[in-house]
Amino acid sequence: MKAIIPTGGRGTRMRPLTFSTNKHFIPVANKPLIFYPIETVANAGIKEVGITYNPGYLDEVKSVLGDGSRWGLKFTYILQEQPKGLANIFEVAEEYLNGESFVMHLGDNIFVGGINSLVSHFERQKPDGLVAMVHHSENTRLGVPYFDKDDHLIKYVEKPENPPHDFAIPGIYFFSAVVFRCFKDADAIKPSARGEYEISAPFQWLIDHGMRVDVLEYKGKWLDPGKIDDWLGSNEYILKNNLQEKVESEIDKTSKVEGKVSIGRHVEIRNSKIKGPVVIGDKVIIEDSEIGPFTAIGDGCEILRSKVKRSILMSGVRVSGVKDHPMEDSLVGTDSEVIGNNGRGAKTTLFVGEKCKIQL
Repeated sequence: MKAIIPTGGRGTRMRPLTFSTNKHFIPVANKPLIFYPIETVANAGIKEVGITYNPGYLDEVKSVLGDGSRWGLKFTYILQEQPKGLANIFEVAEEYLNGESFVMHLGDNIFVGGINSLVSHFERQKPDGLVAMVHHSENTRLGVPYFDKDDHLIKYVEKPENPPHDFAIPGIYFFSAVVFRCFKDADAIKPSARGEYEISAPFQWLIDHGMRVDVLEYKGKWLDPGKIDDWLGSNEYILKNNLQEKVESEIDKTSKVEGKVSIGRHVEIRNSKIKGPVVIGDKVIIEDSEIGPFTAIGDGCEILRSKVKRSILMSGVRVSGVKDHPMEDSLVGTDSEVIGNNGRGAKTTLFVGEKCKIQL
């Protein structure tokens, strides 16, 4: 079995940052988001992965991901010429798949508990399609499975107004090669009203043609960092539950570190307090500051006379003088600068793209 992981899409809910940054490369706990699905696929024993990309982005995607060898994988890069929907992602990968079954793992979803049980079921039971389902309080904004009285899947509906339960379908989809008939037969699926081939359509086509589509409840933690609040929540969850502790730099005796932390190489921390969970990248300077909890600081950042908590600072960010109105619930893009002016009594909340300069 092969895998497909897409890197395309507009990332509209993460603008302005995604005007200059591919959403899949924005970090969660100091790791590009797309690394999580890549690791999940690798841990499930899959060795060949098709990475889809949009026109003009191949060099950027390759520069971040390489050939897959760092994960023990083999990557094949596949062009999706137009953003025609999730089903079109694997449609353009038919030649690469070469008649094999496959899993498509969205590049912006995190299945914290892994997908081994889903892969095992699909390979053992050999249905024509398989979807996971999770309990979700806002399933009206996602796909929802509908069942008959015998709990057989009868339809898959995108964003229903009145779903019969609280289950939703997250971003992982399994198919046998028979699914490609849905694009070619006389009754081939059609684009939706918004002009896209929705992911629900091929599953519904399989169901309508009497083919077997299984549904399994995913009982691990699923994270969908699609907008700023979800991104910060995902960062917090990973730091709290999955942070691997390490300290690769010497901490100045005037500083205090408490809780779970990961501190990279060539980090200078002076007269500061670090309250975990916190992850700090390489070549970071922190002076006269308080950091954390639930904060991820990228490589090459500089934080002076400031307080930062529950935030994500991408690489090269400089924060200075933001202490009396601490930075909180913020995501700051690469090489941006935030300078305070000693105001009092309020917090500072920012969602900032790359190479900005903000004077408070």
